[in-house]
Amino acid sequence: MINRVTQQTVQRSTLYNLQANLTTMSTLQSRMSSGKLIQRPSDDPSSTGRTMALRADKAAATQAARNAADGVAWLASIDNTMQSSVSALRRARDLTVQAASSGSVGARAREAIATEVEGLRDTLLNLANTAFQGRSVFAGTSDGGIAFDDRASGTPYAWRGVVGSSVERRIGPDATVRVDADGAAAFGNGATSVFQLLDNIAADLRGGAEVSGRLAEIDTRLNAMLAQTADVGIRYKQVADAQTSIAKTLQDVTSSIDDVEGIDLAETIMELKMQEVAYQGALGAAARVLQPTLMDFLR
Repeated sequence: MINRVTQQTVQRSTLYNLQANLTTMSTLQSRMSSGKLIQRPSDDPSSTGRTMALRADKAAATQAARNAADGVAWLASIDNTMQSSVSALRRARDLTVQAASSGSVGARAREAIATEVEGLRDTLLNLANTAFQGRSVFAGTSDGGIAFDDRASGTPYAWRGVVGSSVERRIGPDATVRVDADGAAAFGNGATSVFQLLDNIAADLRGGAEVSGRLAEIDTRLNAMLAQTADVGIRYKQVADAQTSIAKTLQDVTSSIDDVEGIDLAETIMELKMQEVAYQGALGAAARVLQPTLMDFLR
């Protein structure tokens, strides 16, 4: 039995095939313009799930990278401050050694040394109140703006930080690092601070007292500063290493996302060209098959 093929059947079949070709071309053009293989979740649910998980990993790594960059900036600021503070205190020690040679240092020279020691005290106080992004780097979580005040609560050079607090940054799922420094440990507190020590040395110089005994106190404060400087250096290296690791993670995750949802450009271009040729051929065939009749014009 021969099935009867009408002109309407041919038309419908031809138009359906043309529409299918157009749909395929539209999909390929969308992939070309977006660079994405997956245009909607229904295109590939499995790959969509993988992409979502990878994007979550990328978001976490991006945040960790921002945290690490902020931590490096904090620690770099503290490191520079501590280096400058150590240099200032070493200069104060040299002056104290010079003044201890009482046989060769007159009253005028002792006054000049006392004045310079007080200048170094002011320098150290300014360094101890270093701020980063509006927050003191030596006062923990305090929002007071400064770590030391020479007139705070009637106690000269009292530390104004929050005891036991620290500023931390998360650089991994289970890793945090402290990015501030303990001002009381670095500079002392109140009567035991390096600022008060330099005040005492200046007073001794003006009063004609022997200052050689102050050298041991300077060394104690100097060792405390050096210990804090070393601690900051260790944490700086930890965060810098984390930055390198995070950058590698971001690169790997981004590459994985592209592997899952990215297109092969050369292959897509070739498929699009082939589909265009097929579409043009289908149009030519349809033009020959679907010849208009008198009834078509009468409609």
